[in-house]
Amino acid sequence: MQERIQKILQEFSKIPDWEMRYKKIIELGKELSSMDEQNKIEANKVRGCQSQVWLWATFDGTLVHFEADSDASITKGIVALLVNVYSGSTPDEILLTKPDFLTELGIREHLSMSRANGLNSMLKQITIYAMAFKAKYAMANK
Repeated sequence: MQERIQKILQEFSKIPDWEMRYKKIIELGKELSSMDEQNKIEANKVRGCQSQVWLWATFDGTLVHFEADSDASITKGIVALLVNVYSGSTPDEILLTKPDFLTELGIREHLSMSRANGLNSMLKQITIYAMAFKAKYAMANK
């Protein structure tokens, strides 16, 4: 996960201004793998987002894999950024990795209050999935 974070930090460090960074975020959203339509249900909606955001996770016994989508381009880019960082990680890696990279990128300070609240809701949902999968794995291996 740290390698993915460093790669993103390096990519964004080459982008000189926030208008271009917003374009990069939107591009990340366009590159996001399509979310299976059957997972775009009310139960998978992220609460606290002004836009519609769906976040779904599966666990293969070792790694958590996320799927996401949004109906707003910047929000979709933000959730794509989170999926790129957290997907393919163990529950412990997810729980131990604080989202400091978002501050380093400057994303938090360039979001409106409603988008910042949505970002926090997405991070909370990712954490909830990781905790649930960790608990499920622990129970299955008792």
